[in-house]
Amino acid sequence: MLLTTPDLKSRLLRGVAVALVALPLAACGTSRQTTGSTTDSASLSMPGKPVDSMTATELADAARKYSIAYEKNPKDRRIGLNYANVLRMTGRNAQSLAVMQQMAIAFPNDREILAAYGKAQAGAGQLDEALTTIRRAQTPDMPDWRLVSAEGAVLDQLGRANDARRRYNDALQIQPNEPSILSNLGMSYLLSGDLKSAESYLRAAMAQPTADSRVRQNYSLVVGLQGRFAEAEKIARQELSPQQADANVAYLRSMLSQQNAWQQLSQKDKKAGG
Repeated sequence: MLLTTPDLKSRLLRGVAVALVALPLAACGTSRQTTGSTTDSASLSMPGKPVDSMTATELADAARKYSIAYEKNPKDRRIGLNYANVLRMTGRNAQSLAVMQQMAIAFPNDREILAAYGKAQAGAGQLDEALTTIRRAQTPDMPDWRLVSAEGAVLDQLGRANDARRRYNDALQIQPNEPSILSNLGMSYLLSGDLKSAESYLRAAMAQPTADSRVRQNYSLVVGLQGRFAEAEKIARQELSPQQADANVAYLRSMLSQQNAWQQLSQKDKKAGG
């Protein structure tokens, strides 16, 4: 493990913690069915393309279109969910939260709305509030594994790693071998600096037939943080458009650039390959 100084390790892991909330491909609870919400991010799309597969230009266009639709009908449930999701994907977390606050007022007993509201709260840094909202959306007699895993993701962000992992394991009892939960477990260990355990869980997640590209991006991050950047870049470029792959590789580089970490890892790769 190349993270040789406490300061460097701390900064890298803080960067990952931010990424779990802010980046669609590095999100600790993102899945095809969306960890942290019964709202499926892949279904929240403009016609023909999932939101989390859009380029920055496409997301900006989607945000503009949904803004117009939302202004015309602010109580339309699907438009509100779509608009808030696109806003969150473009980093406009405060606005996304404001939209979901209005949706929660309009639909106070809607589990999907409450779950999406909790996700927006987490994205805006309101972690205690997010935890309360997600638990309110849950039904103890018929628990939704996505909400259980989402609760774990918020607990991880609150620094309660042991509690988070218990919730992930609870979610796995409901939905065995679900790749998004295994990915969350891996990212939980990454946040605590245990990259070997993180890689083990993420490799298990990748082995599942329903694993999506976001699981692979989480795996590429863990591999890169261990100094295997050539391997990480190869993984990061799978199943993505060139623009998305370049963005992910650029993010990996930025994560590893502090205190010459990128140069050190590149030299290590050359020695390993030479």
